Amino acid sequence: MAKRPFIHEDFLLETEPARRLYHEFAADMPIIDYHCHLSPELIARDHRFANLAEIWLQGDHYKWRAMRANGVAERFITGDASDWEKFEKWAETVPALLRNPLYHWTHLELKRPFGINDRLLGPKTARAIWDECNAKLKKPAFSCRGILKQMNVAVVCTTDDPADSLEHHRALAADKKFPVKVLPTWRPDRGMAVENPAAFNAWLSRLEAAADLEIRSFNTYMEALRKRHDFFHETGCRVSDHGIETVYAEETLLSKAAQIFSKIRAGKMLDSSEIASFKSAMLYEFAVMDAEKNWTQQFHIGALRNNNTRMFEALGPDAGFDSIADGELARPLSRFLDRLERAGRLTRTILYNLNPRDNALIATMIGNFQDGQTPGKIQFGSAWWFLDQLDGMTQQIETLSQMGLLSRFVGMLTDSRSFLSYTRHEYFRRLLCNILGNDIVRGLIPNDMAMVGAMVRDICTYNAVRYFGFDVPGIKLPKG
Repeated sequence: MAKRPFIHEDFLLETEPARRLYHEFAADMPIIDYHCHLSPELIARDHRFANLAEIWLQGDHYKWRAMRANGVAERFITGDASDWEKFEKWAETVPALLRNPLYHWTHLELKRPFGINDRLLGPKTARAIWDECNAKLKKPAFSCRGILKQMNVAVVCTTDDPADSLEHHRALAADKKFPVKVLPTWRPDRGMAVENPAAFNAWLSRLEAAADLEIRSFNTYMEALRKRHDFFHETGCRVSDHGIETVYAEETLLSKAAQIFSKIRAGKMLDSSEIASFKSAMLYEFAVMDAEKNWTQQFHIGALRNNNTRMFEALGPDAGFDSIADGELARPLSRFLDRLERAGRLTRTILYNLNPRDNALIATMIGNFQDGQTPGKIQFGSAWWFLDQLDGMTQQIETLSQMGLLSRFVGMLTDSRSFLSYTRHEYFRRLLCNILGNDIVRGLIPNDMAMVGAMVRDICTYNAVRYFGFDVPGIKLPKG
């Protein structure tokens, strides 16, 4: 009898109901990737990757952190080693990853789209896997667009700065032969990043050029931002995203924000109270802009970034030196949402926490601001970054189930720079079906495949289509 492969058709599915839910209701559902960091340029020009290191290791700080922890020198991670040498060091690291989610992700990604599940990645198999995958990467089905189609992706929302041209999104929208909708996401973090006046003023120069407007004052700054917000809307954007360490919730007068802005423009350093005041003013104004256009706003809360100064100076941000923060969240988040609610400016909102201690906090906070009209208007977002693994996703699902409505959850996102990361949706779907299947076996929910399966399909795809208002050809929403 042949040995069962590690990644098999029933991977993570422990019961017969779980297997039925996954194979009959989840596996074939289109992916709505409403938050990721894929390059729209690579999609627009249908980039072909030269080899497995380029598609798998470049920009992947998850893997970089693991390699450093395994004693791999930086030369083989972000340095000048050859692509093969970097991949070889990754292959040497993989056997050390047992119980780390990267071990599962790695082998899921070899299975899809490469079709390799008859061996595990390690030093002895590295060369054969390298050669086999590189040969496939030369085929049209493994270009950027080819992989998106293989993985059944219907919508991609990238992450874009207000000063970005969005030229690649416009080119993709004009290409009627490509079935995947690639939409921009408004990510105005640099518009609040006033800790470094020199960097902020350099970004303002980019914003001036994009908006074709000289920024002389706080008023013209806001005018430039609104021009770009309008442009994003015209280019199909319906979602914003904010990466913040904590929620900035002071009710800052715009006159005070204008004074602080003038100080920044003069290149002067701000004190901590001025920084908090300006960030609070901008976070609120960005939320008002989103509400005016009926967008959805997302808040990724709780990352303590760039902890290693030496490596930040050498490599810049997003290189694998970030961790979980532990600042106060409940009171400022409540004040922020309540201020918007009082003003009639609270649009659909998704809250993502990075610190797992805040799961119940978020799950109960969202219930304070539901409006009785929009199902799931305020969402507890999917487990994110350090938490998008079996335990983190399980705890998010369990907490939302106990304190909210899992049935209205908009489901998984990719939050990745890698075109191979779409197996994270498969990982999530298998876990979701396993949880529900176990509940059926234990008698905690009815053994009604039609009812539970309909909820699975909603969480996989349909809830997100409804929630964001995406017009997706080929997806027909069920009634109800």
